[in-house]
Amino acid sequence: MSSRPPLNALEPGSALATSNTDTRKHIAAPPPQQQRHTPSPRPSRWLGVVLPVLVLLGLELAVQAGWVPAHLLPPPSDIARTLYELAQQGLATHVLVSTARVAVGFAAGAALAVALGVWVGLSRRAEALLDPSFQALRAVPSLAWVPLLLLWLGIDEGAKLALIAIGAFFPVYMGVASGLRDVDRKLVEVAEMAGLGPLAMARRVLLPAALPAVWTGLRNGLSLAWMFMVAAELIAATRGLGYLLTDGRETGRADIVLGAIVLLAVMGKLTDSGMQWLENCWLSWRDTVATRR
Repeated sequence: MSSRPPLNALEPGSALATSNTDTRKHIAAPPPQQQRHTPSPRPSRWLGVVLPVLVLLGLELAVQAGWVPAHLLPPPSDIARTLYELAQQGLATHVLVSTARVAVGFAAGAALAVALGVWVGLSRRAEALLDPSFQALRAVPSLAWVPLLLLWLGIDEGAKLALIAIGAFFPVYMGVASGLRDVDRKLVEVAEMAGLGPLAMARRVLLPAALPAVWTGLRNGLSLAWMFMVAAELIAATRGLGYLLTDGRETGRADIVLGAIVLLAVMGKLTDSGMQWLENCWLSWRDTVATRR
């Protein structure tokens, strides 16, 4: 006997015909294309210059129009002229002296902070012993250390470098200790199941996981090192950007004060950009929102 379906079952509109038609459509239909994420174009690096340029132009116009007293807020053109004159009188020496003080003080404070931060981050006993005292000392203002450092170290370079090191210590310590404490517990458990020893655990799991927080602490510590440098050079200095601030205040030269502030901002930005470049090189393996853009 023939197994073919009856002719009326193949007529248009029948259930079997409709089922066969849907099946053919389903087979013939091409698979939907997967939507791919197209990263948005990166903004130009010069975009950050727009706001400072607009602010400088606004100040120049405001002073030239007489809306702001020139002796209180000199126009940017006068500040640029003052910086040019100072450059002829040894401004580079002041910048180099301040930069050297920041480099030495930051290196000393950061090195001690990394060592103690690793100890506190890996040892609960060390955390219970040291962390409460460090958290209390972290709240002490920078100027509160000045009289004590003058009594202990005098007015020489030792007091200035010690104050800068104190300023750099606490942000770096916080970044290292919190970075190690906040490592994902599952990563540590997997490493233990894989049989990693303490050194291999620190090198392959703990340190890479904590590096983003460590670099954040280093960048914050470097910024505070520049701030504490100004406080250190206000003590008793004959060279440096802090000395220019004091000299401008004592002589009533607002242009010198603002010029020194501009130089501090530029040097702080340059050093932070250098730290950011090193961070991107060391942490190029990260798959984050910033690398996705």
